[in-house]
Amino acid sequence: MKPRIHASLLAVVLTFFCVASASAAGLLIPQGQSSSLDIRDHKVRVVVEDGYVVTEVDQVFANSGGNDLEAVYSFPVPSHAAVAEFTYWIDGNPVTGEVLKKEEARQLYEQEKSQGRETALAEKDEYRTFDISVYPVRANSDVRIRLVYVQSASTDTGIGRYVYPLEEGGVDEERKAFWEVRDTVTGTFSFNLELKSSYPVDAVRLPGQPNAVLTQMGAEHWTVDLHSAGSNPADEDFANQVAAIEAGETPPPASSKSGVAKLDTDIVVYWRHAPDLPGSVDLVTHKPDKKGRGTFMMTFTPGGDLPLIESGRDWVFVLDISGSMQGKFATLADGVQQALGTLNPADRFRIFLFNNSSRELTNGFVIADANNVSQWAAEVGRLQSSGGTNLYAGLQAGLQSLDSDRTSGIALVTDGVANVGITEKKSFLEMMKKHDVRLFTFIMGNSANRPLLEAMTEVSNGFSMETSNSDDISGQLLQATGKIRHAALHDVVLKIDGVKVADLTPERIGSLYHGEQLKVLGHYWGADDAVVKLTGKVAGQDVEYKTRFPMPAQSDLNPELERIWAYATIENLQSKMDYFGADRDTEDAITDLAIEYGLVTDYTSMIVVRDEVFAAQGIDRKNRDRVANERKAREVRAAQPPRNNRVDQQQPMYNNKKRPSLGGGGGGAFGWPMLAALFGLLLMRRRRAS
Repeated sequence: MKPRIHASLLAVVLTFFCVASASAAGLLIPQGQSSSLDIRDHKVRVVVEDGYVVTEVDQVFANSGGNDLEAVYSFPVPSHAAVAEFTYWIDGNPVTGEVLKKEEARQLYEQEKSQGRETALAEKDEYRTFDISVYPVRANSDVRIRLVYVQSASTDTGIGRYVYPLEEGGVDEERKAFWEVRDTVTGTFSFNLELKSSYPVDAVRLPGQPNAVLTQMGAEHWTVDLHSAGSNPADEDFANQVAAIEAGETPPPASSKSGVAKLDTDIVVYWRHAPDLPGSVDLVTHKPDKKGRGTFMMTFTPGGDLPLIESGRDWVFVLDISGSMQGKFATLADGVQQALGTLNPADRFRIFLFNNSSRELTNGFVIADANNVSQWAAEVGRLQSSGGTNLYAGLQAGLQSLDSDRTSGIALVTDGVANVGITEKKSFLEMMKKHDVRLFTFIMGNSANRPLLEAMTEVSNGFSMETSNSDDISGQLLQATGKIRHAALHDVVLKIDGVKVADLTPERIGSLYHGEQLKVLGHYWGADDAVVKLTGKVAGQDVEYKTRFPMPAQSDLNPELERIWAYATIENLQSKMDYFGADRDTEDAITDLAIEYGLVTDYTSMIVVRDEVFAAQGIDRKNRDRVANERKAREVRAAQPPRNNRVDQQQPMYNNKKRPSLGGGGGGAFGWPMLAALFGLLLMRRRRAS
C-alpha cells in the first residue's frame, strides 16, 4: 500500500476524536457543596533512565476554613504505572504507607478518621483513576503528601514519550454526577524532568508548552523545567526588572511564585534519538546478593529490516455516534474528506455507525473517487450524536462486512467504554479470535478502557498506541503509518540459555512491528553468559536473531525493577482472569504479589496511619524499608552520568543494522504541529502471506 493511503486513513481515525470539553485531576468536592479546600502546591519530579521512569508528586492541600476537612484527590491512572510510595507528613514527619487488602485498608482508614486521627489512603478505581483520601486537613492549616509511581519507558521509531496525565477522560458518568473537581493550584506549580539515555538525544519537545525550559547537559542528558501552564515567573521577573531599570528605579527581586496553574492538561514530553543508531539489546538488572535471585529487564530495539508492503485495500469505517460524540462531527467530516480524498480510485470504502445499535451509512462498498468522497464526507458531517455505546454491535458489523477476496482495513472510532448490549471483556476477546484480523489501536485520552483495547490488540497480534489530547498527533500518525506500511515479525519466540531464568513477562510476545521495542522482565540466578535468541516469521519466512552477553553477578542500583516486574506479572494475571474468568487462586496470587512488593491494585490499597497504629495493628513496615532502599539507589544514580546499558556490542544481535527512525532536521514528530484531541482504532485484515 502507498504511504499516503495509510497516513490519510489514520488521519481520519485520529482527527475524528476531537474532545469538546475536558475534565481534570484535582480535589473532588460533592456537587452543590462549597469547600474551603485548595491545592496550594503541586510539584512534579520525573527521572527517565535505564529504561524506566520514576515520577514523584508532592502536593500541599490547604484548608482556609474554620472546620477540619477530608481531602479527596483524584487523577487518571498513568499507563502501566505502579504506585511505589505514598507518604503523609504527620506532626512534621514523613510517614510512608503500607499495602493491605483493599477492604482492610479502607476499614482502617475509616476507623482512624472516626477517631479524629491522621490517616491517608491511596486507592485505584479500576483502569480509571487513582484516588487519594487525606484526613484531617486542620482548620486554617495544610497537609503535605507525596506519591511516587514507576513505569517502563520505551521508544518508538526513535522517539521517546512520557505523559504526566492530568486531563481526566470523562468516561465515568456516575462520578461526574456526584463530584465536581477543584483543579486550580493556588500557590506553586512545577514540573521538572531529567532524561538520562544510553544513546544520544538530538531534541526534546513539549507540545503546547512554550514556557518550558529545555537544557542539554550532554549528548545523552537533558532536563526540562516547567512552571505554571499560564505564566513563566522567570519571564515575568525579567520583564519587571528591565522595566524598572529603564525607568531608573531599583529592580525588584525575583518572585518565588509560579502563577496560578490548572491541572486540566496533560504534560507530554518527547525526545528524539540521533539517527543511524544500530539495533541493540539493552540490559538493566538488580541483584544485591551474588548468591541470590536477581531481576532483569531486557530491551530489544530491532534493526530496520522489515520490508515495505505495496498493495491496495478495502477500508471500512465504524464510527461511534453515541451521545459522547457531540460536538465532534465537523472534525470528522474534514477528516473523512482528507482521508478518502487521497485513496487510490481503485480502492473502496464503506461506513458503519453505532450508538444503541448499528447501521450502515453507505450501501455496500463504494469506489473512492472524488464524487463519492465528497458525498459521504458531507453525509458524515450531518450526523447527530445520541444514545449509548453499543461497541460490540458496531465492531461486529464492521468485521462481518469484509470481503474475503480483498485485503481490508477497519477503522473503529470510539472511547472503548461499552455501556449498551454486550459489554463483557471476554466476549470482545472471543469475537476477535473468530476473525482473521489484526487490531491496531489508538488509545485516546486518560481513563479510556485501556485494558479492553490492549487485550483485543494482543489477541489479534496487532499493536496499540496511546494518544493524549496534548500529543503531537501528526508525529503519532507517522509512527503508526510506518508500522502499517511495513511487514511485521510474527510468531515471535524468545529463548534464553546459558543462565537460569524464570518468571518471564510477557509470557507470550506475539508480533513486533516496525520501530517497536520489546521489553522482557524476569528473574535470573548466577552470573553466566546469556545466549539470547529471538525467532519469528516475516511474510511467512523464518528469521532468527542471536547474541551472547554476561549477566551481572551483583548489581544494586535499580531496585525499582522488582516492582516493575511484579506489576507486569499482575497485569498478566489480570488479563488471564478477564479471558478465562475470575478465580480465587488468581485473585489471591495478585493480592500476595501486591502486598509483597508494595503495589496499589484493584485488590490492594496503600494506607498511612501513625507509627504507633501500624505497630498496634501488627502491620509490617516492609514498604517503608523498600522505599528507603529505592531512595538511596536514586540518590546514587543522580550523582552519576548517564549509563550505557547496551550489552550486545561484541556480538550485535541485529548485525549493526540501523534501527528505524523518523529522522532529524525538523522532521518526524518534532516538525509537526500539535493537533486537537483525538482517538481511534485501526484493524487490518490479516494477509495470508504473513
